[in-house]
Amino acid sequence: MKKSVIHRRFDYSASFNVLRAFALFAILSFFGTSAMAAVDKKDPEQIRIGFQKSAVNLVILKQRNILEQRFKNSKIVWLEFPAGPQLLEALSVGSLDFGLTGDSPPVFAQAANKDLLYVGAEPPKPESSAIIVPSNSTIKTLADLKGKKIALQKGSSAHFLLVQAVKKAGLAWTDIQPIYLAPADARAAFERGSVDAWSIWDPYYGAAELALKPRVLTTGNGLTNNNSFYLASRSFTQSYPNTVLRLLDELTKADQYVQANRKEVAQLISDLSGLNLATVHLFLARRPGPSPTTVLHAAMVTDQQRVADSFKEIGLIPKAIKVADIVWQPPVLRPR
Repeated sequence: MKKSVIHRRFDYSASFNVLRAFALFAILSFFGTSAMAAVDKKDPEQIRIGFQKSAVNLVILKQRNILEQRFKNSKIVWLEFPAGPQLLEALSVGSLDFGLTGDSPPVFAQAANKDLLYVGAEPPKPESSAIIVPSNSTIKTLADLKGKKIALQKGSSAHFLLVQAVKKAGLAWTDIQPIYLAPADARAAFERGSVDAWSIWDPYYGAAELALKPRVLTTGNGLTNNNSFYLASRSFTQSYPNTVLRLLDELTKADQYVQANRKEVAQLISDLSGLNLATVHLFLARRPGPSPTTVLHAAMVTDQQRVADSFKEIGLIPKAIKVADIVWQPPVLRPR
């Protein structure tokens, strides 16, 4: 895939931030979490974690009881959500402490003045989202979306994918008819022909691909990196920075487990989600190889700012935002 200009522009500042990020994880790997142990005055009484079916590494931690073993003084509470916007709403009102979403939900949350922080990120997964149409659809190109009804979860990663697809087609956002539906409702509408297309992410995309045999109009390739971000409430992050770092460390270890144990991992995900194994194997195959969870480096922030600016440009968020304002800098990385 041809990389965007954004990802090729690395100045000394960006390189320095990347080195700082890797330095943190080198420190944690060498010294263990004791390197940060003095920061948290005590362990949190509970850690409330929001996840979706697509949150592979969180699902593995849940299914293997890893966090329950590591955070023995904290009660681990798991809450499932159908999509990122619902998860971040719970996070913003104090019902969650930590969770994973795609690229768009944090933009809408920040524009609505929700007090959240980006604390971690996974590598891009552009193949894990797509715009699909029925196999017999007359829609052959992105330009054919003009005037059509397209189902999507408002404020989700699929929202940005559609924004980019419309722009690539040379259309205005007002040229299409977005139909805002949660994934389950969107699938029902797609199946009965109430919408012409559906912008969706895995595993819903994989499940529909196998069961409905749609035609893929486009994936995220060349349109969006489909980044995934871990967010936490500001109060939780400020009170328990070491806990947040330990969570990121466990997520990286979970990914290592995923890479080495695909068959077992697929079964664990299937058991929790109710998805059949074929669907799970399909969406796992679309994830990149090693996918460590890191704090955000400069290129990630720049890419996410592009998402925010795109939504502001077409009036889908009410004001311009600066993504960097809510990117967490762990104490070890904070400039002195």
